[in-house]
Amino acid sequence: MDKGYEKERFESLSIKAPVAKRFKLYCKGISKSQSMALLLMLEFFENNGISPEESIAPHIQTLENLIKKRISAVIAIIRDIEKNQTKPTTAMLQALLEQEEPKKKPLLVEKKRTTGNQPNYREHNR
Repeated sequence: MDKGYEKERFESLSIKAPVAKRFKLYCKGISKSQSMALLLMLEFFENNGISPEESIAPHIQTLENLIKKRISAVIAIIRDIEKNQTKPTTAMLQALLEQEEPKKKPLLVEKKRTTGNQPNYREHNR
């Protein structure tokens, strides 16, 4: 049974025999009842605003071109973000992390003199 249509009654339609045979084969192929297959077809045409008499190929080509343009625009935006934001920020972070620690200088260094054993001091008078 079709979900949501269990209590609905059936109607008959006048369809030519070859069309009915083809429709039955199609319904078996998609594993749907005839009522549900017909309902899905009607909803498809109504939702997409197309007519079964017109070809869908031009619509698909137009949509494909629009999608390709939008994808190209998105790629350009991502490249711009990467160029102007991500790479400079990464470079700054790497520069900060790779900085060498400053060398520690000793505060007082005693100089050893080779001449004489006396240290070289100045005397201050107060």
